[in-house]
Amino acid sequence: MQLLEEAEKIQLDIKELESLADESKEDQEMLDMTVQDKNKAQTRLKNLEKQLFNTLVAEENIDSNEIIIEVSAGVGGQEAMLFCQVIFDMYQAYADFMGWEFQVTEYETTDIGGLRRGAANINGESVYHLLKYEGGIHRVQRVPKTEKAGRIHTSTVSVAVMVQPSEIDVQISTKDLKIETKRASGAGGQHVNTTDSAVRIVHLPTGLCVENQTERSQHQNKTKCLKKLRALLFQQQLDYNINQYNSDRKLQVGTKSRSEKIRTYNYPQDRITDHRIGVSVHNLDSFLDGTDAFHSLICQLLEEGKKERLHEMINSMQCEDI
Repeated sequence: MQLLEEAEKIQLDIKELESLADESKEDQEMLDMTVQDKNKAQTRLKNLEKQLFNTLVAEENIDSNEIIIEVSAGVGGQEAMLFCQVIFDMYQAYADFMGWEFQVTEYETTDIGGLRRGAANINGESVYHLLKYEGGIHRVQRVPKTEKAGRIHTSTVSVAVMVQPSEIDVQISTKDLKIETKRASGAGGQHVNTTDSAVRIVHLPTGLCVENQTERSQHQNKTKCLKKLRALLFQQQLDYNINQYNSDRKLQVGTKSRSEKIRTYNYPQDRITDHRIGVSVHNLDSFLDGTDAFHSLICQLLEEGKKERLHEMINSMQCEDI
């Protein structure tokens, strides 16, 4: 592409000007002219990079305004469950901040107010685009409420973000499904405990299993199960494609992200650190409110993601030229 070729030429010019500057240290007039030319070239290169972002870096191939987000307590027992509640609330607050619809589909609480596991469907403009890098291990460092000696504990919460595909994107054959019904357990009143409203579906070819009992109707629970299964199958294919693609990105959308520590919330130092881009921000309360501070970090992640895609595209084009 013309812009890419021009950028490569300017990079070569800058290297030549740097060499010329080294050779001209005893000639001040020549050195000044060389430095001036180098500065102009660097300015042109920056402007070209901005243009390349707009022309080369398209959005991810997946364009969805609906996702499923799951937040699960990890290492750390009750403290992990308490922080799981905090993270789930942060995403719900961010959805409100962005004007998205946030529908809770799973919410398993603990006796002390924590959350073992929570899931929600989020609908809204650019929801996948903005939250696609949130999948991974979120680590918290703080003194638990139950800690009498004042020691800092480290706990983890796992976040998964899955795009919600359409029925056209993922077709499921009924012969591949094993569907079971049972009586729902837990809160829900007399009706939920006396009818076989809970639904469990196993996808026989992959072994994936989903279940739902949040609705009073068996039909509604089955619909939610199929929706979740469709998302899991789509994510499985996405993960496979990513693993097949030899990438050195720090920012990934897929299995690799969900198994790696991506962010640390340090309460004693009032600091949040995103390990993928090496950015730290302060004021935990403001960040966990899910408004401007959180959105600012999301935008930084997206910008870094664009840079990585551009870097990969340039390397790919250079390899094709060899």
